[in-house]
Amino acid sequence: MNEQRGLKFSTAGNLIIGMVGVMVAILSHSQAIMLDGVFNLIYFVTGLFTLKVARLVIRGDDERFPVGYGFFEPLINGIKGLMVLGISVMALIGAVEALLSGGRAISLGYATAYGFFAAVSCWSLALLTHRATNKTGSPLLRADAENWLVNGAISSAVLLAFLGVYLIRNTSYAYLTPYIDPLLVLTVVLISISVPIRMAWKALMELLNRAPSAEVVKSVEEVVAISLGDLPVVEAFVRVLQPGRTRMVSVHVVVPKEPPISSVGELDEIRTGTLNALQTLHDSSFVDVLFTEDRRWGAPLGSGAGL
Repeated sequence: MNEQRGLKFSTAGNLIIGMVGVMVAILSHSQAIMLDGVFNLIYFVTGLFTLKVARLVIRGDDERFPVGYGFFEPLINGIKGLMVLGISVMALIGAVEALLSGGRAISLGYATAYGFFAAVSCWSLALLTHRATNKTGSPLLRADAENWLVNGAISSAVLLAFLGVYLIRNTSYAYLTPYIDPLLVLTVVLISISVPIRMAWKALMELLNRAPSAEVVKSVEEVVAISLGDLPVVEAFVRVLQPGRTRMVSVHVVVPKEPPISSVGELDEIRTGTLNALQTLHDSSFVDVLFTEDRRWGAPLGSGAGL
């Protein structure tokens, strides 16, 4: 399955589960189900933009966006994370208010049926999107796959909780049943709130041009060093950015005053070899290799060098 098809399945799943969730929430008076339905509708709306972004990213750069559309990927993931975080906080407040006011009565039949439907649907979509992610390496699909895993776990927990209500409703613990739904909301939010926070934070760091992990930077530096192996290099400055799937590498190579280079074509061969090696490491890699005799053109300004 390719990226576009995987995203379409995921987006369609969000719409169906979201609409069913909202309708069942109205019938059952369950805020836990309403929360799940709203989450899925949010993912559906952002999923429509995700489909567009996925098509733009593979186009590369143009006159309007000279470094391509890679930064749109963390932008979409960041918006999604912030929206889910906002809904989670509002649901958390509502759950606390319900607990303090004596709980909330729900219709168990509708709620249990929805729990079963949502759990089966979410785990199926989690499996589908994870397979598509492994095949394509798409960060957009990876974000969806993580969301479906969390969604599946939450739906399963909701289903088990509603089944548990059936077991206690005719016992001496029946007085606890009005508290089950707000407790579920509280539990779901507290367990899952780290996901939108992590998603939004990672997206923000990518949008602010923070370097990827030290492991990624080190692997890029090793590839660049091997590619420049036959060239007398005084110093090399490697910078790496990775907004979404797009890995942008900039290499400033400081060479001696009289390097043994016969033509510009020879430098282009070095650039081509470096790019090929980086794309072996990561498919969506782009590189600029610049040569200079003066280190101030490549050294980080923070080091006290440069203009």
